[in-house]
Amino acid sequence: AAVRDLMDSGGAIGRRLDFLAQEFNREANTLCSKSNDVDLTALGLDLKAVIDQMREQIQNLE
Repeated sequence: AAVRDLMDSGGAIGRRLDFLAQEFNREANTLCSKSNDVDLTALGLDLKAVIDQMREQIQNLE
């Protein structure tokens, strides 16, 4: 929802999206480090890969 709100706001949003992606990455790291379930950790790692792809796209906006 936060990304959609930024996209709808228009203007220069690259840095704000990059900051949001950093926050997503921190949350995914926390999920992976505190998880005691292998499946949940695997999902967290997949999430980190998607976040990295998103950051690459965001850098094209700046």
